Amino acid sequence: MHIAPTTSVPHKAWWSATLEDFRSRQDESIVERLALRLIESHPLNHATQLLAWRTQLEILRASTKNLPDHWRILFEYPLLRLGRRLDVTLICDHAIIVMEFKVGAGTFDAAALRQAEDYALDLQDFHAASRNKLIIPVLVASDAPAQSPAWVLLWHGVTPTFTASASSLSDLLAGIFERIPGNQIDIERWEQSPYRPVPTIVEAATTLYAKHGVSEIAAARADVNNLTRTTQTILDTINAARDTNTHIIVFVTGIPGAGKTLCGLNAVFGADTGAAFLTGNLPLVHVLREALARDAACDPKTSIRQARQKTESAVQGLTGFVRDNVDRTEPPHEHVVVFDEAQRAWDAAYAARKFDLNDSEAALFLDIMRKHHDYAVIVALVGNGQEINTGEAGLGEWGRALIRRPDWQVRAAQSVLTTLESRQRLFAQAPANLLIEEALHLNVPIRAIRSAAGAPWVDAVLRGATDEARQHAQNDVPFFVTRSLGAMRHALRLRARGERRAGLVCSTGARRLVADGIWPDFPHLDNDAIANWFLNRWPDVRASDALEIPATQFACQGLELDYVGLCWGGDLVWRNGWLVRKFVGTKWQTPAGRDAIDFRINTYRVLLTRARYDTIIWIPEGVPEDPTREPTLFNDTAAYLLRCGAQVLDDHAAPPVTVPVQHTLI
Repeated sequence: MHIAPTTSVPHKAWWSATLEDFRSRQDESIVERLALRLIESHPLNHATQLLAWRTQLEILRASTKNLPDHWRILFEYPLLRLGRRLDVTLICDHAIIVMEFKVGAGTFDAAALRQAEDYALDLQDFHAASRNKLIIPVLVASDAPAQSPAWVLLWHGVTPTFTASASSLSDLLAGIFERIPGNQIDIERWEQSPYRPVPTIVEAATTLYAKHGVSEIAAARADVNNLTRTTQTILDTINAARDTNTHIIVFVTGIPGAGKTLCGLNAVFGADTGAAFLTGNLPLVHVLREALARDAACDPKTSIRQARQKTESAVQGLTGFVRDNVDRTEPPHEHVVVFDEAQRAWDAAYAARKFDLNDSEAALFLDIMRKHHDYAVIVALVGNGQEINTGEAGLGEWGRALIRRPDWQVRAAQSVLTTLESRQRLFAQAPANLLIEEALHLNVPIRAIRSAAGAPWVDAVLRGATDEARQHAQNDVPFFVTRSLGAMRHALRLRARGERRAGLVCSTGARRLVADGIWPDFPHLDNDAIANWFLNRWPDVRASDALEIPATQFACQGLELDYVGLCWGGDLVWRNGWLVRKFVGTKWQTPAGRDAIDFRINTYRVLLTRARYDTIIWIPEGVPEDPTREPTLFNDTAAYLLRCGAQVLDDHAAPPVTVPVQHTLI
């Protein structure tokens, strides 16, 4: 049986027509069509949903009767990044009106307001015909008291969410019609326009796990074409191993945020491979398991406990897998495994000291999967320059283990041989069993929604290459510097609209941030703390967007936020070059070992590449009387980042101003 990606389906609303056509249709014919699509998408037909549609139709017929005939109305337009659908969308010459209905609701729930706004933001970011257009989210609570709209808009494309009841929606739509300029949107072509979402890791995992439209998880920019090629190369390799009874290891390399984990998740959940996703990154294990379980538990037939048990086999901790299988004679159940963050595999000395194992993690892993007599495939995801802790041996350790095991076939991109950093080089010389596949290197960042220059800018900054960084910064890199912790928090709260998530991060070595109220000791091994931080929402004070508890590099590596507040510490400061320091007792010390220096640089690489949108860097002012918080070093660090092209936050602290609108919304 050969594995192929999920077949793509046209991206269209479940039912759409002009308002003129809508008025001529009977309610039952529309509901019947929507019900058929519901049955195709879900195992059961839900009576409550049918009732909600009938109520929506009744409200909409009364509310749209005086609007232009050529406006188009769409029901259940799918937002695949979120695994949801827009209840109703109105497309006119001059705006996109996104309506979220809460049938039977008598109040405007805060979560529903965020949801409606997030749907509009999703269209703005990922739908080609909606980009730079006016998008108006509307929350309709059918039984709420009627109210007059507050005509306030942002200059930005997505307005604040308007609210309406069944009785006031007509006046709101009429007011919008009177106040917005025309001739901006091609109504006929809007629904056919490409929608290319870039999901977060959590969104991708839940979507793939639920077997929803894998091929629709695509990049937002047309230039990101190697993500699809990489995924196909992985699936072709699995087919080849199965057909020829061979053992193959595939190394997927790439810059931070280029989609390596997404490719791995696709191999596990997106096709019938029977694979497991293994990672030594325990926070990633906890977050993915809990996210998958919470999503599955939305089915009333599945309890959260049952859902959690089921997800444990799909996402596994690497240490447990190795220790469970190292002494067994029989092979593991899985023929295909994805090894996330493979560059962080331990060397032999650390494995012996920490876990009483007799070889490096790479060697043990190869031997475990070699117990399969027919075939086995290891998909090793490698983040270049992201080794952040003692004992993490890098790609070179895998090469040494493979040289001693020539019966394994190896597939990788040419870059694993040409990198100058020995820790990141797979082989010094290419062995006979290595097949070069350039599709296995991902070099275009997709995590950064607004700028592809972010990752190369970070790399240049951390190498001290000021001129190169300034070149990248000409592409408007989304990095901002402030000296005020309060200003950073304020800016993050203003930016994180809808369901967008913000959070603080810092290095575990930034010990003196404690003096400013930032504690660099996130409990990254605490399952509940990790899940609460990444998945819960404010007003839960444990959530990331409470902006109280910073995640460290160990907690956030492999995960992401929409907006990041990086609390810069005294462990990496600029003094005519990067100065790496370690706080011991009451003073800073300068480590001499190369590994310690590399780990600290890589720590800030991880922290600087966690944001999908903006990273706001807070650098403390320092205190002249405190030798552990020297203002000069912090000033020099801030000045260096600004020379490299980071922007001063003061000009960007808030989104564009809101303005009262009388007759025109623009």
